[in-house]
Parts: sequence; C-alpha cells; structure tokens
Amino acid sequence: MLFCALPIAMGQSLPDLGDVSQSDMPPQMERRLGESIMREIRADPSYSNDPEVTDYLNTLGYKLVAASADSRQQFNFFLIMDPQVNAFALPGGFVGINSGLMLTAQSESELAGVVSHEVAHVTQRHMARMLAQQKQSAVTSIAALALAVLAARANPDLGQAAMAAASASSVQSTLNYTRDHEREADRVGFQVLEKAGFDVQGMAAFFERMQRATRFYETNAPAYLRTHPITYERIADMQNRAQNLPYKQVPDSIDFQLMRAKLKSAQGTAQEAVAFFEESLAERKYLSEAASRYGLVTALMRAKSYGRAGREYATLRRALPDSPAVDALAGRYYVAIGDTGMALQTYRDSLRSHSGYRALVYEYAELLLVTRQAGEALKLVESRLPYSVSDYHMYELQAKCYAALGKRLSQHRASAEAYYRMGNLRGAIDQLMLAQKSGDGDFYQQSSVDARLRELRLQDDEVRRESRK
Repeated sequence: MLFCALPIAMGQSLPDLGDVSQSDMPPQMERRLGESIMREIRADPSYSNDPEVTDYLNTLGYKLVAASADSRQQFNFFLIMDPQVNAFALPGGFVGINSGLMLTAQSESELAGVVSHEVAHVTQRHMARMLAQQKQSAVTSIAALALAVLAARANPDLGQAAMAAASASSVQSTLNYTRDHEREADRVGFQVLEKAGFDVQGMAAFFERMQRATRFYETNAPAYLRTHPITYERIADMQNRAQNLPYKQVPDSIDFQLMRAKLKSAQGTAQEAVAFFEESLAERKYLSEAASRYGLVTALMRAKSYGRAGREYATLRRALPDSPAVDALAGRYYVAIGDTGMALQTYRDSLRSHSGYRALVYEYAELLLVTRQAGEALKLVESRLPYSVSDYHMYELQAKCYAALGKRLSQHRASAEAYYRMGNLRGAIDQLMLAQKSGDGDFYQQSSVDARLRELRLQDDEVRRESRK
C-alpha cells in the first residue's frame, strides 16, 4: 500500500489530520495525479478490467463510502490479479485490491474491513495532505511508489529497487509523513465498517491473522505487511472497539462468494482448479455450495470439458435461478460450444431483468459485433451509456460499433471519450483531431467535435500551467 505505518508509541497523541482546510491541494489536481498513475497501472498486465469482479468491488466500496462522513468524494475500486495479499489507495480516490486479498479474506466483513481502511485514507485526504506539504517535489516519488507496488508483485526485491530509484531521500520523507495516518485510518475505517452494517470483528480478525503470519515469512512477508506494518497496539485498539459493540453475525453476500470462486478458478492449471472445486464439493469444504459449483463450471470450461460443464451448470442453475453472474456464465458457455443462437438469446433474456449488469452488456455487444449485427450492438451500447458515463470500456465498444458501420468521425469521437475517461487527455485530443479529418459526418457532428476539442484543449492548457507551478 502507499500508506505505510511503523509502530507508534503507546499514548502518543494523533495529530489533527481530518481538517480538510489544512490541505492546499485542490481535489481536481489530486484526481489528475491519480489518473496519471492509473494510466501506467492500466498498462500493466496485472491490471484487470473483469466487469463482474470490478462491479462487485465498486458495489462493496460504495456501500462503505456511503457510510463515511464524506461521501461526495469520487471513488474507483479496481482489481489487480496478484496472489499477494495487498490493497492500496492512490490520489483521487483510486483504490486497488489484489486478488490475493479477496481469496485470503475468510468473510466479506474481513474484506470490507481492509477496504474501509483504504476509504478512510482517501476521505481523510491523507495523500493530498502529504503532497501539499512536500509540494511538487514529492509528486514524481508518489507515482514511482505506486508503480513499485506493481513491480513488487513478481519480485519483492525489484519493488524495493524501484522505490529506491524514485529518489531515496524524497521517498523516505514521504513514508515518515504517512506513518501517522495509519491509526486514524483504523479508527475512521472501523466507524465506516460499523455504519455500513458489516461485522466489526472482521477488521481485527483479518489484521491479527496477518500479524501471526509474519512469524513464518521473515523478510519475504506478504506485500500487505511490507507496506502496511501492523502493530499489536493497533490490533488491540480494533478489538477493544469491537468489544464495546453488540455482536452481529453478518452473512456474506452471494456475489462475494461467486467472485472469490471465479478468481480461484483462474489459479494454477485448469486441471488443478477443477480438482480443487471437486474436492471442496465432495468433502463439503465450502462456505457456499452454489459458489463452489460456479467455480467448478468455470474451471471445467477453462479445461475445455464442455460436456461436464453443461451438466454441472444445470445443477448450478437450479441453486441460483435468478443470478446475472450465472446468466453471463451460461452465455460464455454457449459461445464456447459454438451455439451462438442460444448465447444471444441468453444475453437478451437476462438483460430484461438485469439491464445494469455490465458483463452481460459487454459480452452481448461483442457477440452482436462478431455476428455482424453492429447496428444492434450500437443500440445496446448507446441505451446504456447514459447510466455509464464514466465507463471507458463502454465508449470503446461504441467506437468498435461505429468502426464496423464505417462511421469514422463517430468512431474517433467515441475513442476520444474513452481516452478522456482513462485520464489520457492528449490521447483524447489526438482522436478528436482525427475525427476532424475523417471526411464524414454532417455539419452538426463536425461542430460537436470542434466544440469538444476546444474544451479539452483548454483543460490541457490548464494542466500544463499547473505542472509549471
């Protein structure tokens, strides 16, 4: 994580970190810095835009955000495919969660406890405060630290080297500043966890299990522990707060269990994944039988055992008759066995009941394009765009539809909006310039492109002026 901590002496008072008026970094600048870091992260192979897991993480994250004192902050929760147990917050409300963290958490409340801690870092504006104190001298180091988190996924020594290369003195002063924020993030995160209706025991339980694990890792500790040292004092504080509240047993959502099963089915070889779920079902070693069966079907499809996958799917369907995740799995199954007609019907029928489920929209649109129904795909995408204005992938799909229809101006205009939502302002401007030169489009479309280009150029000029300050 980017927010690090070392032990704080017993009784040492926390500084007043929650007063946003102390920070002179505007939220817009903080967001732009986060977007610039996210451009690098999205280019990393470990970044995942899996719509189902991403939607689950954002549903969970915004449930916590809604329970926080400052719910106006924009957030984006995203998945990193990495077996290491880790999560991290970036400037501007971007929160990364490793697949290893989701699989290690033994309950949804444990996962929510870690995410609430990250939400607290953002709402308390810890990163903005750090950058405001150190001014522009720290910006490059913070970006390098963010990328070092990714570098460390495959080689912990490489991650340490990346941080050293970011300028040792600046990085060290940054870490020294952020150590004071950890206990406040614990306190605020605990309050958020309780208000959001989760089991508050989950936060302490997860951190305590991580603390015990340090005895067996030595220098090769999990990424979460290397970047987020946990003290017994912090764990005791969480436990004391939990003891003062009535016990509340909170069941996990089925989406939590399904998405964990999906991630587990992608680990190891296909045969190993199949064997894992076969054993869990045979020996009843699962938290959710339906989720284990979902994982088994996914693993069987990965192993290309389509006959058995179809039989297992029938059992899964009876257990979860109205699940968009199971519908999307069915669509992928029919595509895999070459039954395009059934796949199209499955997506079409499911979207009548689950119109906002992004995986269904993405996969149905892609299948319509493959079957040369670009006009229908465009209607689908544009019917969802008003509800997905920040979804860059939806604009990428729109651009693909226009490209298939031979509408070059509209294609580049849609690509520009995709780039803009990925924080790539220069890329968006380049796409609009290509739209101007496309040679098609009527007067009104050309005028719209010209107006949007002027707007983005003004934003680009403002960003350049800020960078020179």
